[in-house]
Amino acid sequence: MAHHFDVLVIGGGIVGLSVAWRTARRGLKVAVVDPAPASGASHAAAGMLAPVSEATYTEEPLLRLGLASLERWPAFAAELTADSGHDLDYRTDGTLDVAFGADDLAVLDDLAAFVEKLGLPAERLTGRECRRLEPMLAPAVRGGLLAGADAWVDPRRATRALLDALERRGGTQVRARVTGLETGAEAVTGVRLATGEILGAAQVVLAAGAWSGAMEGLPPEVLPPVRPVKGQIMRLRSPTPILRRCVRGVVHGAHVYLVPRGDGEVVVGATQEEMGFDTRVTAGGLWELLRDARELVPGVTELELADVIAGLRPGTPDNLPLVGPTALPGLSLATGHHRGGVLLAPLTADLCSGEADPELSTICSPLRFQEHH
Repeated sequence: MAHHFDVLVIGGGIVGLSVAWRTARRGLKVAVVDPAPASGASHAAAGMLAPVSEATYTEEPLLRLGLASLERWPAFAAELTADSGHDLDYRTDGTLDVAFGADDLAVLDDLAAFVEKLGLPAERLTGRECRRLEPMLAPAVRGGLLAGADAWVDPRRATRALLDALERRGGTQVRARVTGLETGAEAVTGVRLATGEILGAAQVVLAAGAWSGAMEGLPPEVLPPVRPVKGQIMRLRSPTPILRRCVRGVVHGAHVYLVPRGDGEVVVGATQEEMGFDTRVTAGGLWELLRDARELVPGVTELELADVIAGLRPGTPDNLPLVGPTALPGLSLATGHHRGGVLLAPLTADLCSGEADPELSTICSPLRFQEHH
């Protein structure tokens, strides 16, 4: 085997690249294997780092992971900028959750009570106070909740920065498709590429997002229970920024968010559809997004449509990611992050290098499914 690495990461999204970059920073010989890195779910993502706004009652473990990762983002962003020379458009102005109708207001009240019970920073606002913060909001907005600690980043910039930072730290990019894992005596020893070439490794990290569950060469009990969850997103362009912070809303029971970029772009998302590996952008999906976004920020319909895209998020049965060693020696997972891949990238990198609280490792350990087999 001509090429042998300490760590091979399968998958070049924000999660795989973060794991590889951190591994390279520790002085290990690492390669990322992906035919088209930075082009999948990370390329489609809006980049909200919003564990407080996304908090739900049934998912306190996910909230704990999100908060632990949000805490790591400032240092992660600073190190990544230093290593790559890229500006990530990382912003910390918070998320404004707004309610449109009486029912939506009740949902927001519940969220406010839950967030308060957990002692998280969030401020309840009237409709008028919301419009003072964001003048482009519709007069019909009834009230809001400002999660001041939430942040956001441009995932496209972040993945480009990670590719450059990885290279500067001596990491290798292999632009090829992995067709299966190589296993020796009871352990993973490397990967097989579509070219027929075999790369050897002491440790393989499977970070192939929605495709992680289809990896050949894995015993059934180790195969991650990951499924694709489709999300359609549009990018609008404005000559001057129309929003200062992320705006999320519930409109007639449907969730919509608007994420502003420093250059005037506004990202509007995102649908959640169980459609298998279907990445077609549909007229209906975009119409729903625009309809709901327009209810919150009427001015969006006047903006230029810059880009539409559908990505596949890796969902798991319990909505928690799969990060850490598997029952198969030499193989770790870093997948199943669903909507939280960008948020959870710094924590995932720490978990993969053993630099995180054991309790957090337990929450996302892949062994929780492998033991039930």
